Amino acid sequence: MSLNTKQIEKISKALGDANRLRILQHIAKKGGCGFCSEIQEESTLAQPSVSHHLKVLIEAGLIDAEKEGRNQKYTLNDAVLKEYTSAVTLLKFV
Repeated sequence: MSLNTKQIEKISKALGDANRLRILQHIAKKGGCGFCSEIQEESTLAQPSVSHHLKVLIEAGLIDAEKEGRNQKYTLNDAVLKEYTSAVTLLKFV
């Protein structure tokens, strides 16, 4: 899997928001998966805001959503995170 420029841009924009970074950190601390209710409890955001940020992270490919009973479970997409990290590492700044 190799990310194209458009995908790198979308991921960069998704990571450019402190709330989304906190959500990713929360999921990472929970072993790579977390539930919407947990994420909302940990943040100061209202439920619609949490849902919006989760949607942006899903669209960027950073997390995957899965219905588990009545709850929504979110899992880090390690492959995309590693590919993004590699792509950014390859950038040369002069």
